[in-house]
Amino acid sequence: MKKTYLLLFFCFNLAISQNSLKHEVYFETNKHEVLSTEETRLLLFVSTLDTISIEKIAIYGFCDDRGTENYNLKLSQNRANAIKSIFSDNEISESLITNIDGKGEILLNIVKEDDLIKIRGLNRKVEIIVTKKKLSNVIISDDRSKKKTTVEILSEDLKVGDKITFDNILFKNGYSYISSIESKRTLEEIANILVEKKGVYFTIQGHVCCTQNTRDAVDKKTKIRNLSLARAKYVYDYLIKKGVNKNRMKYLGMRRKFPLGGDPMFDRRVEILITYVDEKK
Repeated sequence: MKKTYLLLFFCFNLAISQNSLKHEVYFETNKHEVLSTEETRLLLFVSTLDTISIEKIAIYGFCDDRGTENYNLKLSQNRANAIKSIFSDNEISESLITNIDGKGEILLNIVKEDDLIKIRGLNRKVEIIVTKKKLSNVIISDDRSKKKTTVEILSEDLKVGDKITFDNILFKNGYSYISSIESKRTLEEIANILVEKKGVYFTIQGHVCCTQNTRDAVDKKTKIRNLSLARAKYVYDYLIKKGVNKNRMKYLGMRRKFPLGGDPMFDRRVEILITYVDEKK
């Protein structure tokens, strides 16, 4: 009986092992651009990584058996690079990607299938292997718990130039809104304080992690590359709804200009910069 693998082109192929996740992206002949259908599948895969502690990511590009060795090596490398760019655009830290390698052609006898066209189609691909951190390797630091919270800082006297990071306001990878109950509760406490501090004027600054060359990331909801701005506007709109005068606020997208240097999740953040304090109010 023949083993048909054509369904791999249409299914969300996620192979799960105990310590790693695997995903494959398929390409057209002689092409390294990612098809829209394949990008959609890839983004579904990326969305599953939000709750995983990642040790490393390997990206391997391949070609079918046609073309010269040099041509296939270059094409397979371009395919691997294309996947890396999509990862970067969607806030997957480059520091996690340990391999971006074009491997050239795959031998025809690797796949058990008699149809040559299907075999070649399956060999025009990129393999992505995500290795999960072992539980013993995960170190939980309590450094953040020793610092004052955002609510505590905002409750004190503020001065021009103060920059305050909204801790516990953590955004989902690729999105401009928060969903956790803890984050919503913290944002509400912040809003209540800012409503009372009528003399404090500030700029809301949105940030993203992991993009290339200080670029902004793509907002998965709108498909626009303005995620840092969208995060700032989300907080701006929320504060207006809670009663903060919009004339006291501005919002800016800071792209990836100011990474914190730690866990990428904390770069998906919002800060406020105090720009003016009216002592009379």
